[in-house]
Amino acid sequence: MLRRLHGLPGIALALALAVTALTGAVLSVQPALDRAAVPAIPAAANVADVAAQVAARHPGVSAIRLRADGSLTAAFDDGGTRGVERIDPATGAGLGPYAVSDTTRFITNLHRAFLLGDAGRVGAAIGALAMLGLSLSGLMLLARRLGGMSALLRPIRGTPAQRWHGELGRLAAVGLLLSSLTGLWMSASTFGLLPETAATTPAVTANGGAPAPVGTLTGLNTVKLRDLRELTFPDPADPTDVFTLVAADGERLVDAATGATLAMTPATTLERMNDLVRTLHTGRGAWVLGLFLGLASAMVPVLGGTGLVLWLRRRAARPRITTNVPARAADTVILVGSEGNSTWGFAGTLHKALVAAGHKVHTAAMNDVSAAHLAAPRVLVLAATYGEGAAPQSARLFLSRLAKLPGQPAVAVLGFGDRSFPHFCRFARDVADALEARGCPQLLPMKRVDRRSPQEFAQWGHDLGDVLGHDLTLTHVAEPPKTTRLVLAGRELYGEAVGAPVAILRFTAPVDPRTGAPGPLPAFEAGDLVGIVPPGQGRPEDAMPRFYSLASSTRDGVLEICVRLREGGLCSTFLHGLRPGEGIDAFIRENPTFRPAKGRGPLILIGAGAGIGPLAGFVRANAAGRPVHLYWGGRSAASDFLYEHELAQHLAERRLTTLRTAFSRDADESAYVQDRIAADAPRLRELVKQGAQILVCGGRDMAEAVTRALEPVVRPLGLDLPTLKSSGRYVEDVY
Repeated sequence: MLRRLHGLPGIALALALAVTALTGAVLSVQPALDRAAVPAIPAAANVADVAAQVAARHPGVSAIRLRADGSLTAAFDDGGTRGVERIDPATGAGLGPYAVSDTTRFITNLHRAFLLGDAGRVGAAIGALAMLGLSLSGLMLLARRLGGMSALLRPIRGTPAQRWHGELGRLAAVGLLLSSLTGLWMSASTFGLLPETAATTPAVTANGGAPAPVGTLTGLNTVKLRDLRELTFPDPADPTDVFTLVAADGERLVDAATGATLAMTPATTLERMNDLVRTLHTGRGAWVLGLFLGLASAMVPVLGGTGLVLWLRRRAARPRITTNVPARAADTVILVGSEGNSTWGFAGTLHKALVAAGHKVHTAAMNDVSAAHLAAPRVLVLAATYGEGAAPQSARLFLSRLAKLPGQPAVAVLGFGDRSFPHFCRFARDVADALEARGCPQLLPMKRVDRRSPQEFAQWGHDLGDVLGHDLTLTHVAEPPKTTRLVLAGRELYGEAVGAPVAILRFTAPVDPRTGAPGPLPAFEAGDLVGIVPPGQGRPEDAMPRFYSLASSTRDGVLEICVRLREGGLCSTFLHGLRPGEGIDAFIRENPTFRPAKGRGPLILIGAGAGIGPLAGFVRANAAGRPVHLYWGGRSAASDFLYEHELAQHLAERRLTTLRTAFSRDADESAYVQDRIAADAPRLRELVKQGAQILVCGGRDMAEAVTRALEPVVRPLGLDLPTLKSSGRYVEDVY
């Protein structure tokens, strides 16, 4: 719900918000320009001295005003000459006529009212309200993603669009909240929704004597010029008229003959508040604030663009579920927990089959669970598992919300995962246990689907149909990924002598016959994944891709992977059998969580075997010479020292600071990578103390051994690996 409330207003009002933000950004520069162009007001200057200088030059002066842009101006009518003049606050001398440029006036009108008068002002107020809602909901979504409000400053991981959206939103949030709140206040004031600000000014008259020189009037020379708002001169034809002096502290009526203050009306709290709000919104009189607000406003179009990209990706990734009846009218509710949206495809197939069988079905994300969902006769939960048994993105709030809601519907839980992982479908198991603990009847025992198997899904559907009393055929056809054709450009083979062949394979795009050069590669970074579907798996939509971590980025000009030949491995056998010039069909899956954090902090890279691939890519990209310490384990230095020569070159170029290797089958010094970590504990502890980030890549057994070796390294610092993981300082890519 929160995501929908955040996304839909932003998309619907994108153009209006962009206009308001960009014009606001342009106007925000004006206070800084004014600060440079407008003469400063001397601290000792008072109203009387300047008024005397102006009156001596313009006998028909009617008012002196200190404007919001810092300009001191005088309005006069000297017989045949009438105008508004800029005044030097230090000397009272004239600096030429004062006028607001047509460009500034146009941009201001566009910002405040879209050039549409009162109707446009209403639109601007709605825009300010929408911006307030988007800023608050955006912060709440980001906090939810990062682990709470206290974690808002943690590194943001995700796709480039997610990182840009989150980083810029976090940076702009304070400015946008301030601009939207003050904009709403000013709109309310414009339309008379705030109480009257002015206090009652008593009626007074001057004593009618001959006017004294302006510079001698006590009521004027006790007020500092910098506190002036406006000084209105008395009508020369009316001896009972007075000076009206509006200053920061209120309004004074001053006798023109005696200089006495006849009445003083203090500024009300609301008037002071209006002045503060105007300063906070425009930056007038606070040019640094103005630039900050302008920077925040300038980010709005970028936030809109990245937000639209994220919204379109989410929309495209989910199946279009038709006949999705309201939850309260449904006899069957399907709740979906998915990280990469593949589970939504299965949910769509199930939804369609149930509707065809005559059921009234409502499908929603597990995060959206409510009392209405649990009031349905039956609830079917389709839940993927993320990482080390955690909840996926669309289900992270499910268990906490479930505990607070009433209802005991009949349930069936279907888990999706990969059997090769030790925490296979653990989140689905947690959900099934929670539903059982609250007394929900089981339609079916929990079932687990391995690697999105359509056959296992179809069998579960058959079992569910038996419980429901009718046939239920679930024929799920996953949409095949869009692939790119790549050809093998080169290979290096290691490890044959120790019976564990590993190939470094480098691919390019096919040669363009028009230019004779390879075509462009898709966009990717070291640490991303390339999905490859080996031939011989039947229909493309049924084939299961194999994923390999990338050791290169697009700017390297090749797509590079390390592949260990596995006995009976369909894809590894296919790739090891490729010859230069032969091709593969591949697609990129971004893996933004497995990237070095930005900055100059040390990196500790740990891997074994083919896991060195992305780590070598990170070292290769370290042109800035950031401290990088690589720990890597192989079998034999003579046989499978992957990237040996390249790493030596990186050491010489200072792209790599230190290299520690361990070879398990070397007779002289047999060791594993975790042994090197234990031996270097003091140095590693110091690096972690300096803020080092640790990146681990390789087999799961190796990763678990590394975890056991690192725990005693960080414990004396008052840290543990879960804490480092939650802050992005310990990341893994394991298989």
